[in-house]
Amino acid sequence: QVQLRESGGGLVQAGGSLRLSCAASGRTFSTSVMAWFRQAPGKEREFVAAFSRGSGSTSYADFVKGRFTISRDNAKDTLYLQMNSLTTEDTAVYYCAASRLRVIITTTSAYDSWGQGTQVTFSS
Repeated sequence: QVQLRESGGGLVQAGGSLRLSCAASGRTFSTSVMAWFRQAPGKEREFVAAFSRGSGSTSYADFVKGRFTISRDNAKDTLYLQMNSLTTEDTAVYYCAASRLRVIITTTSAYDSWGQGTQVTFSS
């Protein structure tokens, strides 16, 4: 079992930046892919970005390409999401997820460990 704990959410203004962190503990050696998803009120949870530890490859949803960067510090078992040029559309609860699969899958069903989420709110 892998435990995930997100941090770094908060209020952000137009064009602002935030860095989310996800600390993993437990059987972290079993995780190959870690990802960020988000869920806005009234909407389904959607894929944001993922990082494959084995290949070092990344994948991004089209709506964040060029604005968000995912990275992982294997020594600290921590996943990061650097978010720049934030807009109201980015307001959501952001979740960290881990998968034992060795390829990046963008659907929630591929991930068997989830954090509690961290709220990102746009402030006008």
